[in-house]
Amino acid sequence: MKPAKEGYRVAVVGASSLLGKELVSVLEQGKFPVSRLLTFEPDEEEPELPIIDLSQISATTIEDGEINEGELDFAFICGRVRQLPEFLKTWQQQGSAARCLVIDMVGEGLGAGAASVGEMTQADDLVAIPFLDRQFPVPGVRSAAGRIHVSPHPAVIVISSLLLRLAARFPLKTAVAQVFTAASESGSRGVEELQRQTVNILSFQKVPDKIFGAQLAFNLLSRLGRSASGELTGVEARVRRQLHDYLGERVPRPALRVIQAPVFHSVGVSMYVETAEPVTTEAATAALAGERVKVRPRNLDAPTHVEAAGSSDVLADSISHDAEHPNGLWLWAVTDNLHLAATNAVELAASLGEQARA
Repeated sequence: MKPAKEGYRVAVVGASSLLGKELVSVLEQGKFPVSRLLTFEPDEEEPELPIIDLSQISATTIEDGEINEGELDFAFICGRVRQLPEFLKTWQQQGSAARCLVIDMVGEGLGAGAASVGEMTQADDLVAIPFLDRQFPVPGVRSAAGRIHVSPHPAVIVISSLLLRLAARFPLKTAVAQVFTAASESGSRGVEELQRQTVNILSFQKVPDKIFGAQLAFNLLSRLGRSASGELTGVEARVRRQLHDYLGERVPRPALRVIQAPVFHSVGVSMYVETAEPVTTEAATAALAGERVKVRPRNLDAPTHVEAAGSSDVLADSISHDAEHPNGLWLWAVTDNLHLAATNAVELAASLGEQARA
């Protein structure tokens, strides 16, 4: 694949979602050359919006059928696809002959809309974290036409970063991870409901619970209420599946639990790791440092969800021992869930572009 002189031709499916907006913002920073940027809104619950060519000085409307799969280099999926754009239908029909590379950022492939036009399954997907792949190469072909390339959930990136770097220095026996996810995991409606819950509680008014099915403000939820429209169990299944696909047998895959936290943005991971032999906290903490992971010294305050906002770094606290288990280590790390996801997806596209040109 060779980009046009001005850059790649890119489509963003679900650009009005929080994740889509963050992706467009990262693309507009200019580190990934884009000559044409198209947006498409597939969510039937959102107002119908036209496809917009953002490369024009004044935005122009383009009919879906006017976009040809062969005229695009990359398509980012940032929202659930209930009705496939025409260019993605053509992409599936083309199979290995397809020119456009599809990057899935929501872990659902082409969703329900794919059933009528192809047999693409999650088993065909390729999960990638470029900054980790450079340090810990994944066996096998990482680029293939007609395949979906997955930029995984940010919790997968955090957990994989910590486990792979620890395992490179010390043999690991077991791991347990708790993921504290943000309201933004449920999109703008989740953020709005948490805000309204907070305001209504402080003013002694009824608490809305359409998204979470229960009071989330000033609370933690191990699962959403029965009336919730969000899907916390779906997030846990996605993280578990992507950890399995990405880590393979390279490290012990962690026992996992996802908790809905009363925060608007950022994801936190509390992880317990047991090593085969005793390890000093200083040596374990030093093993984490590297690209994208910033380790906080013990003489400073621990990193928080708020502090992580707006950064693509993983902020890790210094490691501590478990008081009852000599080989047990506790880790805490946070990152901006939206910004890290968008940054990883763009880096994945850049990596695929380089592989295609090689």
